[in-house]
Amino acid sequence: MPSPESNRFCVSDLLTSAGIRLNLTSTDRDSVLAELCAAVPELQDHPEKRAALLKALRDREELHSTGIGDGVALPHARTALSGLVSQPVIVFGRHTRGIAFGAIDRKPVHLFFLLVTTSVTQHLQILARISRLLQGPVLRQKLLTAESPGQILSHIRDLEQTM
Repeated sequence: MPSPESNRFCVSDLLTSAGIRLNLTSTDRDSVLAELCAAVPELQDHPEKRAALLKALRDREELHSTGIGDGVALPHARTALSGLVSQPVIVFGRHTRGIAFGAIDRKPVHLFFLLVTTSVTQHLQILARISRLLQGPVLRQKLLTAESPGQILSHIRDLEQTM
């Protein structure tokens, strides 16, 4: 039985159609991170905040890749970044060819979940929630083949309702 804490944040509530990119075009890790940062709705008109987020993401990747294997990466800063966003945000990106991202299984990453939070507690809870959703291959496969942001949201929401 899931704990009350694990249900506190639903990925489908933190992700919007505006924060979904189905056709990432970058050819390397740093460029993908920049593409994902540019998709954070709340940072669209704040280039200085986007730059701060991008630096924090790159710094985190230098410590250890957020590529968790099975074609998935969960880019996030080392800790919560106060002042960048008013509430937690998730941006989803998909790269058809895949990017060398230093994932633990050394395979290219196709699915990206960028996480930006306002507190360490949120940060840890949401990372755990995303990881749990992506444990099995079913959602990953659906995300690889979804044809619209609406389908992405629907697939995630459907799985969350069963957890």
